[in-house]
Amino acid sequence: MGGLAESLFATLFPSDCRICAEPLTRISSLPLCDECLSSIRPIEGGVCSVCGERLFSGYALGNPGETLCGVCRRLAPPFVRAAAYGNYEGGLRDLIHLLKYQQVRPAANVLGRMLGEVISGLEPVLPEHVLVVPVPLHADKLRQRGFNQSELIARSALKLREDKQRFELQSQVLERKRETASQIGLSSHQRRVNMRGAFAVARPELVAERDILLVDDVLTTGTTASECARTLRKAGASKVWVATVARTMKLEVMRVAVPEEQEALAATAGS
Repeated sequence: MGGLAESLFATLFPSDCRICAEPLTRISSLPLCDECLSSIRPIEGGVCSVCGERLFSGYALGNPGETLCGVCRRLAPPFVRAAAYGNYEGGLRDLIHLLKYQQVRPAANVLGRMLGEVISGLEPVLPEHVLVVPVPLHADKLRQRGFNQSELIARSALKLREDKQRFELQSQVLERKRETASQIGLSSHQRRVNMRGAFAVARPELVAERDILLVDDVLTTGTTASECARTLRKAGASKVWVATVARTMKLEVMRVAVPEEQEALAATAGS
């Protein structure tokens, strides 16, 4: 009966997968085929134990005590650790875009399950009680989009947990005071200047002496997460961790770079 219902649905309400454009034959509120969903995989290989950037150094990968990328060895970020589920590419990028730009809200449930895996991976280093803070949108962007995708994903992730009392979601703690220009094409210094002063803590009494898990959909350059973490710590937060669904691996090109180029690329990679 289930197969008959799905065939009838596909006949009466034809639809295609939003990623591969193949016809959908299964009843679902999410317009993606099983093949595209199963193609989204977690990050594999060694990553920096602080910022989550990929490591290509054989020495770093072979020594448990040396798992920091060159950037984190030179300057510690304002957060304890940043972790992500997968690379911001292919099906995962398309799935995030479905939520953000096409308002396909059921995508938040799938992304929430991925974020839940990230949070589970951080459990050994997280304290007993954590304040969960989504990265906010500017008020104009929030009115235009109608929702904050980071908050939707965070709520979906926390619904799946059995220890719900351990995580307290507060979406009004952090606010974006001004809209910022696109970070694309900017140098590391320009990105930091662009984000400087963009965030403020609206409820400092909720932040003081609290351990905070900052949640976002994508970590691209890390500048936004760093500025948010810095703002929260200035308001009295004890420690800040960062969990995202996806991240851009800035050092992918180092896989094929010669040693001299690797050193130059590591020196220019932003945090």
